[in-house]
Amino acid sequence: MVNASEPDNGRARLVELAEAQRVSLAALSRLIGRNPTYLQQFVRKGSPRKLEEQDRRKLAEFFGVAEAELGATGEKSSISDRIAPRLSTGWVDVPRLAVDASAGPGTVAAGEAAYDTFRFSERWLAEQGLKGAQLSAITVMGDSMEPTLRAGDEILVDTRKGPLRDGIYVLRLGDVLHVKRLQSGPPGRLHLLSQNMAYPPMEVAAEDVEVIGRVVWKGGRV
Repeated sequence: MVNASEPDNGRARLVELAEAQRVSLAALSRLIGRNPTYLQQFVRKGSPRKLEEQDRRKLAEFFGVAEAELGATGEKSSISDRIAPRLSTGWVDVPRLAVDASAGPGTVAAGEAAYDTFRFSERWLAEQGLKGAQLSAITVMGDSMEPTLRAGDEILVDTRKGPLRDGIYVLRLGDVLHVKRLQSGPPGRLHLLSQNMAYPPMEVAAEDVEVIGRVVWKGGRV
């Protein structure tokens, strides 16, 4: 454990930001090009005692905060200290996860580490009814949801828990992620529907499905 007499050097703030964005310290360690335990050791054991300047800068840019919040001191942090608060005010950073949701035969999730972010206006999110939403962005693969969703589209997934209603969801069957329109079936059963009529509907036991979240927005190239 870190000695209480040692300077914090931004450890507590790093943990707070990571929890708010729902991204692991291991994923953040990979983001800055370090081994997966690097930031865990920094937070829990105080080793290293402070972050390297380039690592701190990458993390500050990822979270949209000033470097000073992560332990920077002196003149070197003055530019980012002036800029970062303006960038973060009124905006929400949504993590882009390194997973694909299949609109086709199914894709195995290799990992769920954030590698980048989308930045959305808080006002725009509120206008879309997404104020307070717990959002992640992932990529669509396959063609079973065409024309609504096409391969390569990026979708926002609201992972808040709540009652299921008809709509498009990202869900896990075993180790495989799918994006499908979900409808209630007979008691204890769910219908998973494709938009592309070439794909037949699926009926599955509700207990076999892990609902990741509801698709609330899409973006893609024209």
